Amino acid sequence: MRAALVLILLVLTGSFAHAQMTVGDLDGPVTPAETDSLLAYIAAMQPAASNEKNAWSYGVSGQAIRALGLINQIVHDPRFVDQMVRFCDAQLTERNDLAAPPLGQHMIWTGRIDPAWPNDLSEKRLSTGGEQGDLIGNLGNCAVTILKMRALWTKPVPFGDPHHFGSTYLERARTYVRHADFVIDHHVLDGLLDLSHDDHQYFSAASPYKGGSAVPWNQVMMFNYGFQMLASAHAMLHDAPARATRYHRIVADNIEWFFTAGVRTVTTKRGRQAYDWGYALPSQGGEDCVHARMDVAGLYLSYLDGSYPVTRAEMTRLANTFTDVITLAPGSYAGRVNGTSGTGHAAATNKVKNGFLFLLEFQPATYDDVVRHAVTQDQSVAVSEGGTTGDIDLFARYLWAKSRHLHPQQ
Repeated sequence: MRAALVLILLVLTGSFAHAQMTVGDLDGPVTPAETDSLLAYIAAMQPAASNEKNAWSYGVSGQAIRALGLINQIVHDPRFVDQMVRFCDAQLTERNDLAAPPLGQHMIWTGRIDPAWPNDLSEKRLSTGGEQGDLIGNLGNCAVTILKMRALWTKPVPFGDPHHFGSTYLERARTYVRHADFVIDHHVLDGLLDLSHDDHQYFSAASPYKGGSAVPWNQVMMFNYGFQMLASAHAMLHDAPARATRYHRIVADNIEWFFTAGVRTVTTKRGRQAYDWGYALPSQGGEDCVHARMDVAGLYLSYLDGSYPVTRAEMTRLANTFTDVITLAPGSYAGRVNGTSGTGHAAATNKVKNGFLFLLEFQPATYDDVVRHAVTQDQSVAVSEGGTTGDIDLFARYLWAKSRHLHPQQ
Protein backbone atom coordinates (compact mmCIF):
# COMPACT_ATOMS: atom_id res chain seq x y z
CA MET A 1 0.00 0.00 0.00
CA ARG A 2 2.72 2.48 0.93
CA ALA A 3 4.69 1.74 -2.23
CA ALA A 4 1.58 2.46 -4.28
CA LEU A 5 0.99 5.63 -2.32
CA VAL A 6 4.52 6.82 -3.04
CA LEU A 7 4.07 5.95 -6.68
CA ILE A 8 1.23 8.39 -7.16
CA LEU A 9 3.42 11.42 -6.60
CA LEU A 10 6.00 10.31 -9.11
CA VAL A 11 3.35 9.26 -11.59
CA LEU A 12 1.49 12.55 -11.31
CA THR A 13 4.62 14.61 -11.82
CA GLY A 14 5.63 12.66 -14.89
CA SER A 15 9.27 12.98 -13.84
CA PHE A 16 11.61 10.80 -11.83
CA ALA A 17 14.72 12.93 -12.34
CA HIS A 18 16.05 15.99 -10.53
CA ALA A 19 13.46 15.55 -7.77
CA GLN A 20 14.35 16.80 -4.32
CA MET A 21 11.13 16.87 -2.30
CA THR A 22 10.91 13.66 -0.33
CA VAL A 23 7.80 11.57 0.25
CA GLY A 24 7.64 10.10 3.73
CA ASP A 25 5.20 7.76 5.46
CA LEU A 26 2.00 8.28 3.51
CA ASP A 27 -0.05 6.33 6.02
CA GLY A 28 0.90 8.75 8.79
CA PRO A 29 0.85 12.48 9.44
CA VAL A 30 2.69 15.11 7.46
CA THR A 31 6.26 14.88 8.74
CA PRO A 32 9.00 17.46 9.34
CA ALA A 33 11.14 15.60 6.82
CA GLU A 34 8.50 16.18 4.16
CA THR A 35 7.89 19.84 4.92
CA ASP A 36 11.61 20.52 5.35
CA SER A 37 12.26 18.99 1.93
CA LEU A 38 9.72 21.38 0.41
CA LEU A 39 11.33 24.30 2.21
CA ALA A 40 14.84 23.27 1.13
CA TYR A 41 13.74 22.81 -2.47
CA ILE A 42 12.27 26.32 -2.63
CA ALA A 43 15.14 27.89 -0.67
CA ALA A 44 17.51 26.58 -3.35
CA MET A 45 15.49 28.24 -6.12
CA GLN A 46 16.17 31.63 -7.61
CA PRO A 47 13.01 33.74 -7.99
CA ALA A 48 11.95 34.32 -11.58
CA ALA A 49 13.63 37.31 -13.23
CA SER A 50 10.34 38.42 -14.81
CA ASN A 51 6.78 37.26 -15.35
CA GLU A 52 7.68 35.98 -18.81
CA LYS A 53 5.54 32.92 -19.60
CA ASN A 54 3.58 33.58 -16.40
CA ALA A 55 6.44 32.58 -14.14
CA TRP A 56 4.80 34.36 -11.19
CA SER A 57 1.31 33.11 -11.99
CA TYR A 58 1.13 29.39 -12.67
CA GLY A 59 4.89 29.08 -13.22
CA VAL A 60 7.21 27.69 -10.58
CA SER A 61 7.85 30.95 -8.72
CA GLY A 62 4.13 31.50 -8.29
CA GLN A 63 3.75 27.87 -7.27
CA ALA A 64 6.47 28.35 -4.65
CA ILE A 65 4.66 31.27 -2.97
CA ARG A 66 1.33 29.43 -2.88
CA ALA A 67 2.91 26.21 -1.64
CA LEU A 68 4.70 28.00 1.19
CA GLY A 69 1.51 29.74 2.27
CA LEU A 70 -0.54 26.55 2.10
CA ILE A 71 1.83 24.35 4.06
CA ASN A 72 2.58 27.05 6.62
CA GLN A 73 -1.05 26.65 7.69
CA ILE A 74 0.06 23.19 8.87
CA VAL A 75 3.54 23.91 10.26
CA HIS A 76 3.40 27.59 11.36
CA ASP A 77 7.13 27.94 10.69
CA PRO A 78 8.82 31.37 10.30
CA ARG A 79 11.25 29.86 7.81
CA PHE A 80 8.35 29.39 5.39
CA VAL A 81 7.43 33.04 5.85
CA ASP A 82 10.99 34.12 5.12
CA GLN A 83 10.93 32.31 1.78
CA MET A 84 7.55 33.85 0.92
CA VAL A 85 9.01 37.30 1.66
CA ARG A 86 12.09 36.58 -0.45
CA PHE A 87 9.95 35.64 -3.43
CA CYS A 88 7.38 38.42 -2.97
CA ASP A 89 10.14 41.02 -2.71
CA ALA A 90 11.45 39.85 -6.06
CA GLN A 91 8.01 39.77 -7.67
CA LEU A 92 7.20 43.30 -6.53
CA THR A 93 10.48 44.78 -7.81
CA GLU A 94 9.69 43.39 -11.26
CA ARG A 95 6.40 45.26 -11.65
CA ASN A 96 6.33 47.25 -14.86
CA ASP A 97 6.09 50.70 -13.28
CA LEU A 98 8.76 49.96 -10.65
CA ALA A 99 11.39 48.12 -12.70
CA ALA A 100 13.96 49.91 -14.82
CA PRO A 101 14.23 49.20 -18.56
CA PRO A 102 14.46 46.78 -20.25
CA LEU A 103 12.34 44.83 -17.77
CA GLY A 104 10.01 47.69 -16.89
CA GLN A 105 8.68 51.06 -18.04
CA HIS A 106 6.74 49.61 -20.98
CA MET A 107 3.60 51.25 -22.31
CA ILE A 108 1.00 48.47 -22.30
CA TRP A 109 -2.34 48.12 -24.05
CA THR A 110 -3.94 50.84 -21.91
CA GLY A 111 -1.57 53.42 -23.38
CA ARG A 112 0.07 53.86 -19.96
CA ILE A 113 3.00 52.49 -17.99
CA ASP A 114 0.60 50.62 -15.74
CA PRO A 115 1.40 48.77 -12.49
CA ALA A 116 1.22 45.28 -13.96
CA TRP A 117 3.42 42.32 -14.85
CA PRO A 118 3.34 41.65 -18.62
CA ASN A 119 3.98 38.02 -19.50
CA ASP A 120 5.23 38.45 -23.07
CA LEU A 121 7.37 41.49 -23.84
CA SER A 122 7.60 40.43 -27.49
CA GLU A 123 3.97 41.44 -28.11
CA LYS A 124 3.46 44.58 -30.18
CA ARG A 125 0.66 45.57 -27.82
CA LEU A 126 1.39 44.25 -24.34
CA SER A 127 -1.73 42.55 -23.00
CA THR A 128 -2.75 41.52 -19.51
CA GLY A 129 -5.33 39.07 -18.18
CA GLY A 130 -6.26 36.96 -15.20
CA GLU A 131 -2.63 36.29 -14.35
CA GLN A 132 -2.53 39.74 -12.77
CA GLY A 133 -4.90 38.44 -10.10
CA ASP A 134 -2.45 35.68 -9.25
CA LEU A 135 0.38 38.14 -8.71
CA ILE A 136 -1.81 40.40 -6.58
CA GLY A 137 -2.87 37.29 -4.67
CA ASN A 138 0.74 36.27 -4.07
CA LEU A 139 1.45 39.58 -2.33
CA GLY A 140 -1.78 39.36 -0.35
CA ASN A 141 -1.08 35.74 0.56
CA CYS A 142 2.29 36.67 2.05
CA ALA A 143 0.71 39.54 3.97
CA VAL A 144 -2.02 37.29 5.38
CA THR A 145 0.56 34.64 6.34
CA ILE A 146 2.55 37.27 8.24
CA LEU A 147 -0.54 38.73 9.89
CA LYS A 148 -1.54 35.30 11.21
CA MET A 149 1.81 35.05 13.04
CA ARG A 150 1.65 37.98 15.43
CA ALA A 151 4.88 36.99 17.17
CA LEU A 152 6.75 37.95 14.00
CA TRP A 153 5.31 41.41 13.52
CA THR A 154 7.95 43.55 15.21
CA LYS A 155 10.90 41.34 14.32
CA PRO A 156 13.25 42.37 11.51
CA VAL A 157 13.24 40.28 8.35
CA PRO A 158 16.54 38.35 8.68
CA PHE A 159 17.91 39.13 5.21
CA GLY A 160 17.34 42.86 5.54
CA ASP A 161 15.41 45.39 3.50
CA PRO A 162 17.35 45.99 0.27
CA HIS A 163 14.31 47.40 -1.56
CA HIS A 164 13.01 49.59 1.27
CA PHE A 165 9.79 47.61 1.63
CA GLY A 166 9.95 47.73 5.45
CA SER A 167 12.46 46.26 7.85
CA THR A 168 9.99 44.30 10.01
CA TYR A 169 7.56 41.59 8.98
CA LEU A 170 4.55 43.80 9.70
CA GLU A 171 6.00 46.63 7.64
CA ARG A 172 6.59 44.18 4.79
CA ALA A 173 2.98 42.97 5.01
CA ARG A 174 1.65 46.53 4.89
CA THR A 175 3.84 47.29 1.88
CA TYR A 176 2.59 44.25 -0.03
CA VAL A 177 -1.02 45.19 0.68
CA ARG A 178 -0.50 48.83 -0.29
CA HIS A 179 1.16 47.91 -3.57
CA ALA A 180 -1.43 45.26 -4.38
CA ASP A 181 -4.21 47.80 -3.81
CA PHE A 182 -2.37 50.15 -6.15
CA VAL A 183 -2.41 47.55 -8.93
CA ILE A 184 -6.13 47.04 -8.45
CA ASP A 185 -6.84 50.78 -8.43
CA HIS A 186 -4.61 51.71 -11.35
CA HIS A 187 -4.90 48.71 -13.64
CA VAL A 188 -7.33 45.92 -12.75
CA LEU A 189 -10.31 48.17 -11.99
CA ASP A 190 -9.04 51.05 -14.12
CA GLY A 191 -8.98 49.36 -17.50
CA LEU A 192 -8.74 45.59 -17.32
CA LEU A 193 -12.02 44.46 -15.73
CA ASP A 194 -15.59 45.55 -16.30
CA LEU A 195 -17.66 44.85 -13.18
CA SER A 196 -20.74 46.78 -14.30
CA HIS A 197 -22.80 43.56 -14.61
CA ASP A 198 -23.55 42.88 -10.91
CA ASP A 199 -19.81 42.61 -10.20
CA HIS A 200 -19.55 39.72 -12.67
CA GLN A 201 -16.11 39.68 -14.23
CA TYR A 202 -15.91 40.73 -17.88
CA PHE A 203 -12.85 42.01 -19.67
CA SER A 204 -13.23 45.63 -20.64
CA ALA A 205 -14.24 46.31 -24.23
CA ALA A 206 -10.86 47.96 -24.85
CA SER A 207 -8.83 44.95 -23.73
CA PRO A 208 -6.92 43.29 -26.59
CA TYR A 209 -7.46 39.97 -24.80
CA LYS A 210 -11.11 38.83 -25.02
CA GLY A 211 -12.35 42.39 -24.86
CA GLY A 212 -15.99 42.61 -23.78
CA SER A 213 -16.20 38.86 -23.06
CA ALA A 214 -16.90 37.05 -19.81
CA VAL A 215 -13.64 36.24 -18.07
CA PRO A 216 -12.89 32.49 -18.32
CA TRP A 217 -13.57 30.72 -15.03
CA ASN A 218 -9.95 29.81 -14.38
CA GLN A 219 -9.04 33.49 -14.66
CA VAL A 220 -12.01 34.49 -12.51
CA MET A 221 -10.39 32.32 -9.84
CA MET A 222 -7.07 34.13 -10.39
CA PHE A 223 -8.70 37.51 -9.85
CA ASN A 224 -10.65 36.07 -6.90
CA TYR A 225 -7.38 34.94 -5.33
CA GLY A 226 -6.14 38.52 -5.38
CA PHE A 227 -9.36 40.07 -4.10
CA GLN A 228 -9.81 37.39 -1.42
CA MET A 229 -6.28 37.67 -0.02
CA LEU A 230 -6.55 41.44 0.17
CA ALA A 231 -10.00 41.31 1.76
CA SER A 232 -8.54 39.08 4.46
CA ALA A 233 -5.45 41.25 4.91
CA HIS A 234 -7.45 44.44 5.30
CA ALA A 235 -9.83 42.74 7.73
CA MET A 236 -6.86 41.65 9.84
CA LEU A 237 -5.21 45.07 9.67
CA HIS A 238 -8.47 46.89 10.47
CA ASP A 239 -7.30 49.63 8.13
CA ALA A 240 -9.74 49.84 5.21
CA PRO A 241 -13.15 48.31 5.93
CA ALA A 242 -14.71 49.67 2.74
CA ARG A 243 -12.01 48.03 0.63
CA ALA A 244 -12.31 44.75 2.49
CA THR A 245 -16.08 44.76 1.99
CA ARG A 246 -15.80 45.58 -1.70
CA TYR A 247 -13.17 42.92 -2.40
CA HIS A 248 -15.18 40.33 -0.47
CA ARG A 249 -18.32 41.20 -2.39
CA ILE A 250 -16.59 40.82 -5.76
CA VAL A 251 -15.38 37.33 -4.85
CA ALA A 252 -18.76 36.30 -3.42
CA ASP A 253 -20.69 37.61 -6.43
CA ASN A 254 -18.50 35.72 -8.88
CA ILE A 255 -18.67 32.47 -6.94
CA GLU A 256 -22.45 32.79 -6.88
CA TRP A 257 -22.37 33.52 -10.63
CA PHE A 258 -20.40 30.32 -11.24
CA PHE A 259 -22.83 28.10 -9.36
CA THR A 260 -26.02 29.77 -10.63
CA ALA A 261 -25.13 30.47 -14.27
CA GLY A 262 -21.91 28.64 -15.04
CA VAL A 263 -22.65 25.02 -14.19
CA ARG A 264 -25.20 22.38 -15.08
CA THR A 265 -26.04 19.74 -12.48
CA VAL A 266 -25.84 16.19 -13.84
CA THR A 267 -26.43 12.75 -12.37
CA THR A 268 -23.43 10.45 -12.56
CA LYS A 269 -23.32 6.74 -13.35
CA ARG A 270 -23.25 6.18 -9.57
CA GLY A 271 -26.45 8.15 -9.13
CA ARG A 272 -24.74 11.13 -7.50
CA GLN A 273 -24.99 14.80 -8.39
CA ALA A 274 -22.03 16.36 -10.19
CA TYR A 275 -21.31 19.42 -12.33
CA ASP A 276 -20.55 20.13 -15.95
CA TRP A 277 -19.30 23.56 -16.94
CA GLY A 278 -17.48 25.32 -19.74
CA TYR A 279 -14.37 27.42 -20.17
CA ALA A 280 -16.33 30.68 -20.03
CA LEU A 281 -19.92 31.79 -20.34
CA PRO A 282 -22.06 31.38 -22.35
CA SER A 283 -20.68 27.81 -22.52
CA GLN A 284 -21.95 25.50 -19.77
CA GLY A 285 -20.22 22.27 -20.69
CA GLY A 286 -17.04 20.47 -21.60
CA GLU A 287 -14.38 22.42 -19.69
CA ASP A 288 -10.97 20.81 -20.14
CA CYS A 289 -9.32 19.43 -17.02
CA VAL A 290 -6.20 21.61 -17.29
CA HIS A 291 -8.37 24.67 -16.70
CA ALA A 292 -10.87 22.85 -14.45
CA ARG A 293 -8.12 22.08 -11.92
CA MET A 294 -7.62 25.85 -11.56
CA ASP A 295 -11.37 26.40 -11.19
CA VAL A 296 -11.49 23.79 -8.43
CA ALA A 297 -8.43 25.20 -6.63
CA GLY A 298 -9.92 28.69 -6.64
CA LEU A 299 -13.29 27.55 -5.34
CA TYR A 300 -11.57 25.49 -2.66
CA LEU A 301 -9.60 28.53 -1.49
CA SER A 302 -12.86 30.40 -0.93
CA TYR A 303 -14.41 27.35 0.73
CA LEU A 304 -11.55 27.26 3.23
CA ASP A 305 -12.17 30.88 4.17
CA GLY A 306 -15.69 29.99 5.30
CA SER A 307 -17.26 33.38 4.54
CA TYR A 308 -18.00 32.89 0.84
CA PRO A 309 -21.04 31.26 -0.84
CA VAL A 310 -19.43 27.92 -1.61
CA THR A 311 -20.78 25.02 0.43
CA ARG A 312 -19.56 21.58 1.32
CA ALA A 313 -22.40 20.16 -0.79
CA GLU A 314 -21.15 22.09 -3.82
CA MET A 315 -17.57 20.97 -3.24
CA THR A 316 -18.84 17.40 -2.92
CA ARG A 317 -20.54 17.69 -6.33
CA LEU A 318 -17.21 18.82 -7.75
CA ALA A 319 -15.59 15.82 -6.08
CA ASN A 320 -18.23 13.58 -7.68
CA THR A 321 -17.32 15.10 -11.04
CA PHE A 322 -13.76 13.93 -10.51
CA THR A 323 -14.52 10.47 -9.10
CA ASP A 324 -17.57 9.54 -11.19
CA VAL A 325 -17.08 11.36 -14.49
CA ILE A 326 -13.45 12.37 -15.07
CA THR A 327 -12.14 9.08 -13.65
CA LEU A 328 -12.83 6.55 -16.41
CA ALA A 329 -11.05 3.60 -14.81
CA PRO A 330 -8.21 3.03 -12.35
CA GLY A 331 -5.36 5.23 -13.58
CA SER A 332 -7.35 6.61 -16.54
CA TYR A 333 -8.77 10.13 -16.62
CA ALA A 334 -10.81 12.00 -19.19
CA GLY A 335 -9.57 15.28 -20.57
CA ARG A 336 -12.83 17.13 -19.98
CA VAL A 337 -15.14 17.45 -16.97
CA ASN A 338 -18.00 15.79 -18.89
CA GLY A 339 -16.02 12.57 -19.30
CA THR A 340 -15.01 13.09 -22.94
CA SER A 341 -11.53 13.71 -24.28
CA GLY A 342 -9.90 15.52 -27.16
CA THR A 343 -6.44 16.88 -27.83
CA GLY A 344 -4.19 19.41 -26.15
CA HIS A 345 -5.60 20.53 -22.79
CA ALA A 346 -8.52 18.15 -23.33
CA ALA A 347 -6.39 15.04 -23.89
CA ALA A 348 -7.03 11.94 -21.79
CA THR A 349 -4.29 11.14 -19.29
CA ASN A 350 -3.13 8.69 -16.65
CA LYS A 351 -2.17 11.61 -14.38
CA VAL A 352 -4.41 13.32 -11.86
CA LYS A 353 -4.40 17.11 -12.30
CA ASN A 354 -3.05 18.54 -9.05
CA GLY A 355 -5.98 20.85 -8.32
CA PHE A 356 -8.25 17.84 -8.01
CA LEU A 357 -6.28 16.68 -4.97
CA PHE A 358 -8.19 19.29 -2.96
CA LEU A 359 -11.36 17.30 -3.65
CA LEU A 360 -10.19 14.19 -1.80
CA GLU A 361 -11.55 15.43 1.53
CA PHE A 362 -15.09 15.55 0.13
CA GLN A 363 -14.97 11.93 -1.01
CA PRO A 364 -12.64 10.29 1.53
CA ALA A 365 -12.68 6.94 -0.27
CA THR A 366 -11.22 8.69 -3.29
CA TYR A 367 -7.94 9.18 -1.44
CA ASP A 368 -7.33 5.46 -1.26
CA ASP A 369 -8.81 4.75 -4.69
CA VAL A 370 -6.53 7.21 -6.45
CA VAL A 371 -3.31 6.10 -4.80
CA ARG A 372 -4.12 2.39 -4.94
CA HIS A 373 -4.66 2.41 -8.69
CA ALA A 374 -2.06 4.95 -9.73
CA VAL A 375 0.18 3.46 -12.43
CA THR A 376 2.74 4.72 -14.90
CA GLN A 377 2.03 4.66 -18.60
CA ASP A 378 3.74 1.31 -19.03
CA GLN A 379 2.16 0.05 -15.78
CA SER A 380 5.45 -1.47 -14.69
CA VAL A 381 7.37 0.95 -12.49
CA ALA A 382 7.22 0.47 -8.74
CA VAL A 383 8.76 2.86 -6.26
CA SER A 384 9.55 2.25 -2.62
CA GLU A 385 8.75 4.61 0.21
CA GLY A 386 11.06 7.60 0.27
CA GLY A 387 10.58 8.55 -3.37
CA THR A 388 11.03 12.14 -4.51
CA THR A 389 9.30 14.66 -6.76
CA GLY A 390 10.13 17.98 -8.36
CA ASP A 391 6.55 19.25 -8.76
CA ILE A 392 5.98 21.98 -6.16
CA ASP A 393 2.24 22.37 -6.73
CA LEU A 394 1.60 18.66 -6.58
CA PHE A 395 3.75 18.01 -3.53
CA ALA A 396 2.22 20.83 -1.47
CA ARG A 397 -1.34 19.93 -2.45
CA TYR A 398 -0.66 16.29 -1.72
CA LEU A 399 0.65 17.13 1.77
CA TRP A 400 -2.43 19.27 2.34
CA ALA A 401 -4.74 16.48 1.17
CA LYS A 402 -2.97 13.99 3.43
CA SER A 403 -3.34 16.30 6.40
CA ARG A 404 -7.04 16.82 5.75
CA HIS A 405 -7.54 13.09 5.18
CA LEU A 406 -5.98 12.23 8.54
CA HIS A 407 -7.86 15.05 10.28
CA PRO A 408 -11.28 15.18 8.60
CA GLN A 409 -13.03 18.55 8.45
CA GLN A 410 -16.76 18.79 8.90
